[in-house]
Amino acid sequence: MTSASSAQAYDGDPRNEDVLVYVNGDFVHRDKASVSVFDAGFVLGDGIWEGVRLVNGKLLSIDLHMDRLFEGAKAISMDIGMTREEVVQAIMDTCDKNGFTDNTHIRLMITRGRKTTPNQDPRFMASSATVVIVAELKKPRASFAETGLSLFTATYRCSTPDVFDLRLNSHSRLNLIQALIQAIAAGADEALMLDQRGMVASCNSTNFFIIRKGELWTSPGLYSFNGITRQHVFDLWGQEIGAAHMRDFTLAQTYSADEVFVTGTLGGITPVTKIDGHVIGDGKPGPLTKRAAQTYWDWVRDSCA
Repeated sequence: MTSASSAQAYDGDPRNEDVLVYVNGDFVHRDKASVSVFDAGFVLGDGIWEGVRLVNGKLLSIDLHMDRLFEGAKAISMDIGMTREEVVQAIMDTCDKNGFTDNTHIRLMITRGRKTTPNQDPRFMASSATVVIVAELKKPRASFAETGLSLFTATYRCSTPDVFDLRLNSHSRLNLIQALIQAIAAGADEALMLDQRGMVASCNSTNFFIIRKGELWTSPGLYSFNGITRQHVFDLWGQEIGAAHMRDFTLAQTYSADEVFVTGTLGGITPVTKIDGHVIGDGKPGPLTKRAAQTYWDWVRDSCA
């Protein structure tokens, strides 16, 4: 089941019910795929992940995803136990095993492995890294392009890099889940999150952009995800549409923006039409957001032609 009102909602496919999941080199039906209760990912959220898209038989921006994956593994002193090429091949093997060639969203999850006992110490390991790959047929929910999302500003803040660096795609995401729970309780689709200074940072699962007088603004990224789609959209805007800035801005500037959208691997560009009860623009997805989305998906098709 997928929620009709969620930034992470999607249009699925019945074939997803029988996907084979990659678990440490084996392919297992999704209903039987499992890891140990002693796995570091289950015990502590000790691991990293990537969301990757397969388009026309090609993995979109796979080099950038592998850069981020291996940088994250190095930052937490985790040995993946596979080369970049072996990880990419495992992803493609998973797609091939399921007969998927397009409109496929892949979740690659790697944890430190199985522990001898449930504790934090990474020296208490009983196995090498656990590698899981889930490939599913997922299209961005088309209705959001017409209606837009509703956001709610959570009281939970994006963490500073010295506390928890969001540029690490870590399995530990409890503060982001707490922010989303607040947004859901307020009747919104996703949580908008501020940094420790009260500046707008990002959403709980997507990167955040506003448009003011034809200019694109997004946060400098010190307190938000290192979004690959975010960077592509920012670059494409500058090349094809107009001025783009990474800068600090406030909620007041957000409420009075002409247009707002969020970005992510699954949805690409998704318009936002309401924040904290404030209607953005005329309450409909704006023309520049639509142009940006068209530019982005054209680039995706060209990249994977």
